[in-house]
Amino acid sequence: MSVYTTEIASDHLVSDNPIHQRLLKAYYVSEAYINGHLLEVGCGEGRGIDLLAPKATSYTAVDKISEVIEKLSNNYPDGKFIQANIPPFPFEDESFDTLVSFQVIEHIKDDVTFLKEIHRVLKPGGVALVSTPNIKMTLSRNPWHIREYTAQQLTQLAQGIFGKVEMKGIAGNEKVMQYYDENKASVNRIMKYDILNLQYRLPAALLRIPYEILNRRNRNKLQASDNSLVTSIEHEDYLLSDNPETSLDLFAILTK
Repeated sequence: MSVYTTEIASDHLVSDNPIHQRLLKAYYVSEAYINGHLLEVGCGEGRGIDLLAPKATSYTAVDKISEVIEKLSNNYPDGKFIQANIPPFPFEDESFDTLVSFQVIEHIKDDVTFLKEIHRVLKPGGVALVSTPNIKMTLSRNPWHIREYTAQQLTQLAQGIFGKVEMKGIAGNEKVMQYYDENKASVNRIMKYDILNLQYRLPAALLRIPYEILNRRNRNKLQASDNSLVTSIEHEDYLLSDNPETSLDLFAILTK
């Protein structure tokens, strides 16, 4: 079984490569922060386990999809994988030295409780790394997301819970931004038919199937028109930026 949709980019589909590399970059950035016992909240199909687990004393992951947890448990017998709908987290207070959660908080209805749970399970001085899309760079409404944030909004939310909040971003070089601009132009051509602004007026559940169909068609079209660009993008083409406002993703470094 695969959980991949356009929302959960695949490392196997060529048309998903720019998004996959963008998501992968968060794990490469995180390597320098990993210490002690590590928890990944929302591990998906394990995009970054091979990068982060060797850096940690122990690796634990939680995800809501039982098939994913079963598969990862078989593939990574040294790790601990738990199926749960979160929050709350099924862990004791102060259990982990480091926590990563990438592209998850935008799916969580109660984001305050989510961050409080991250704080709870971290040891004093522990560090959490959280990534999420920058709403200022979003091309259209994503019906899978409950909300998206500006850098200021996420900073203020986290400052109410954590002792130290450092907001950075995952940005792209010229090659990445060329893909972004081509994608933006293509999406805008589709959105011009939404003269009633239905993407923001209809319930999210009604938009998910057309969003998936159009998004997949759009990625395939971009690959067909500029395959060399799509296939050439690597995680090195993304960078950790001190300017989250103009980055593709926000990257929060939260210290308890």
